[in-house]
Amino acid sequence: MAKVIILMMDSFGLGGAKDAALFDDLGANTFLHIAENYEHLAVPNLEAVGLVEAGEIASGIRAPVEKAKAKLNLPAKFGAMEEISAGKDTISGHWEMAGVPVKQDFGHFKLDYPSFPDELIKKICARAGISGILGNKAASGTVIIQELGEQHIASGMPIFYTSSDSNLQIAAHEKYFGLQRLYQLCEIAFEEVKPYRIGRIIARPFIGEKAGEFVRTKNRHDYAVRPFAPTILDKAYEAGLKVTAIGKINDIYSGSGVSRAVKASGLEELWNVTLEECRRIGNDDGIVFTNFVDFDMEWGHRRDLKGYAEGLIYFDTRLPEIAEVLGDDDIVFITADHGCDPSYKGTEHTRECVPVLMFGKKVVPQNIGRRATYADIAATIADKFNLQPFDIGKSFL
Repeated sequence: MAKVIILMMDSFGLGGAKDAALFDDLGANTFLHIAENYEHLAVPNLEAVGLVEAGEIASGIRAPVEKAKAKLNLPAKFGAMEEISAGKDTISGHWEMAGVPVKQDFGHFKLDYPSFPDELIKKICARAGISGILGNKAASGTVIIQELGEQHIASGMPIFYTSSDSNLQIAAHEKYFGLQRLYQLCEIAFEEVKPYRIGRIIARPFIGEKAGEFVRTKNRHDYAVRPFAPTILDKAYEAGLKVTAIGKINDIYSGSGVSRAVKASGLEELWNVTLEECRRIGNDDGIVFTNFVDFDMEWGHRRDLKGYAEGLIYFDTRLPEIAEVLGDDDIVFITADHGCDPSYKGTEHTRECVPVLMFGKKVVPQNIGRRATYADIAATIADKFNLQPFDIGKSFL
């Protein structure tokens, strides 16, 4: 009996993507640039399971981390993975590592005003019974609620915005607009954007009374298209394994292949819930999959290098606790879905290789090199649980 734990460090790229220039991301390297620009970056436990070596495999440059004594002492395999999906968005990265690369990129809305087609907005407003929308542009979610929150409360019109990801995001006040009303609006929008091949509608509820005080709540909800083929989660679920999705994982896979979904936000809560759910599974066969979204949402997109570095340090301090919930045959993956270099131009994701670190009590230490696709993780998990293999990806079990 065994469990697989996936710790997804959302946006923690290693640079070195062979096709970075095609995405205008040549030179982006999330890990390296944080290490070079933050004094005394010490991540000894991540280093102990091969992170620094993985970074060097990806970019050819060794990140200058500060030496410190690691508390995690488990054998590990380490490497870097190339993405073969057509986009550098959240869904593409997650689906590919689950065995389903996205070969045709999703549709995207314009980044300049107005972002959304007039006919689309008219249909959504008519069905939802709202007089109009605010925003209608690409924006930072935390910024736009300060900019338009008071007008939203006064007018009752929700705030629509987008990013370079394939999404339409809708922000509304939990008290004055209503959380369930926001969800219903997003469900309508999800149906109406289907002709545009949009990957996600994201509900962004917030609270507060005036500009400067508005804050988003943990009641975010993503309405995402379902994977177009069975993922490793689907195969595990069908085989009777317990599949626990923590944070936004359930939304990213549209609930497909998930037996238990647990909401959580913030690094501390996500870590606490991950450890709790690992204990809940105990010695049963299963997958615990957590997305640590703060690296992307709070620090990557906001180009907050200091915040990103301090988040890495905190993540590293919690990592030894995972050893306490591991059985003899359990394995842990640490990986990412794309990059979001906080030192790079703009505010969007960056095309980068990502780490693939695998450790556990019985793991045979190995440099597994540069992997051709994120789908190698799915292939490895399928191998671990003797599930039907995928047509893509190679196991490194």
